[in-house]
Amino acid sequence: MHIRPATEADLPVLLEIYNDIILHTTAVYDYEPHTPDMRMAWFKAKQDGGYPVFVAEDAGRPVGFSSFGPFRAWAAYQYTVENSIYVAAGQRGKGIGKALLPPLIDAARQKGHHVMVAGIDATNDVSLKLHAAAGFTEVARFREVGFKFGRWLDLVFMELLLAP
Repeated sequence: MHIRPATEADLPVLLEIYNDIILHTTAVYDYEPHTPDMRMAWFKAKQDGGYPVFVAEDAGRPVGFSSFGPFRAWAAYQYTVENSIYVAAGQRGKGIGKALLPPLIDAARQKGHHVMVAGIDATNDVSLKLHAAAGFTEVARFREVGFKFGRWLDLVFMELLLAP
């Protein structure tokens, strides 16, 4: 497995991974699959904002991706970013998420960010443990803020202070 910056050529596979997650998991609190145009706009916004997108590649094919972006839109939040990590169905449990998180943390530090936040579904034990192992701590738990698959979902916020 190799971690590298994403390119436009990766977008069809990244869209496939993301849409599968929308349709089959609670990792994304959305209902409808995204379109190629939406994924392109997302990628362009990342590029324009100076936010990285990393791809985990295995045998020449993306099997996961990660990124970060702004936490909130107001100016005082400019030093805080929120991360996202997605792994393809059938590839989970192979250490891909673990490989995708350190480059995000390093990139955030290099860009002078102070805090990285992760919003994680409370039932996503793998992601909660992944972030905890990287030094993130739980700072909030919002009860029943999402509704998907016929049930209410709790959202956990974890944070990592990037600067000493």
